[in-house]
Amino acid sequence: MIRIIVQTAPIDVLAEITQAETAGERGAGAVATFTGLVRADDGVETLELEHYPGATEAALTKVATGAIERWGLSAVTIVHRVGPMHPGERIVFVAAASAHRAASLEACSYLIDRLKTDAPFWKRETRGTQASWVEARDADKDAAARWTS
Repeated sequence: MIRIIVQTAPIDVLAEITQAETAGERGAGAVATFTGLVRADDGVETLELEHYPGATEAALTKVATGAIERWGLSAVTIVHRVGPMHPGERIVFVAAASAHRAASLEACSYLIDRLKTDAPFWKRETRGTQASWVEARDADKDAAARWTS
């Protein structure tokens, strides 16, 4: 089962974990999760994400499908926020359910690494009165590339 949500509302991690555990019950012995938070790097006060509706969900579904095929997962959840957010707020949640923990843990890393480069999100950071668009980071590209072999 694949569950993809792109929303402006805050992410309810407890509800998402419960949903992931329920979705993965058949054949799952493990559910691994990752929650990403907005960082205050270099004085960031606001991070705003824009996306291309429809294309974003399709790209996230493709990433989730790749994880299911690679690790034989029983369920994947990706919840990603868009709109304005502040440091400390949850920006992304992923969950992977599998028969064994190693597959779930690896799949979570894959999901985060790939969605950061494969999904059409645009980030703008605001520091005081200055706002600027964020370019893709080489470290994110390198992390995603490790899964292509």
